[in-house]
Amino acid sequence: MTSKDSADRPIIIRTLGLEKHYGIGDATTYALRGVDSSIARGEFIAVMGPSGSGKSTYFNMIGGLDSATRGRILIDEVDVAQLSAVELAFLRCQKIGYIFQSYNLIRYMTALENVTVPMAFAGVSPEEARRRGMALLALVGLEVRWAHRPIEMSGGQQQRVAIARSLCNNPKILLADEPTANLDLDTGQEILEILRRINQERKMTIVCSTHDHRLLKICDRILWIRDGRIERVASREDIHITVGSIGGEA
Repeated sequence: MTSKDSADRPIIIRTLGLEKHYGIGDATTYALRGVDSSIARGEFIAVMGPSGSGKSTYFNMIGGLDSATRGRILIDEVDVAQLSAVELAFLRCQKIGYIFQSYNLIRYMTALENVTVPMAFAGVSPEEARRRGMALLALVGLEVRWAHRPIEMSGGQQQRVAIARSLCNNPKILLADEPTANLDLDTGQEILEILRRINQERKMTIVCSTHDHRLLKICDRILWIRDGRIERVASREDIHITVGSIGGEA
């Protein structure tokens, strides 16, 4: 999907003048400085930038994991700031799936139990949760490991379980924070291929905060963040990767 194609799709994530400050007075740190962005339904977006650029803060903001100092965040045209704590929890549970760099699996639970835990909060029956959980583990190629606990799995397998868990309530948006950072090259490539397949087959919006330049080959657009601002936005077709550099139109 090109940038032109995305313009024809409904906007599912929008930020308007988004700011995030920490501290007060001379000790204030500006993590985001007036970020305007739009992400269309079904897009695969890579959010890139150096450490401390604000990309993780942006990730947390659009995922409803942190509140803005100023500006607006709209998910499916709903202003997140106007939601009560219960409404925000419902939005996160039903519309957004999260994949974290550290996997965040519950160590004493099996793969299947880790995948199905969020379904309990969504009111899914145990029988239906098990059926859906096994289907999701099959999607990521781990159905035979359903009874294994995290300590019995490799990092790549744990990340697959985390991906399956993120899909448990069939969200519209999947947010992945550095999903390949703790993995070797081959395993990281497998994770990226799973994410792209989910995006294509389920038409799910995926936003990845990442340093992994391999993502440039499969995403639709790249948002570069530097010093709390969006420095430039480019479609995959506009990016030219050469040894030691990445070029393209702003």
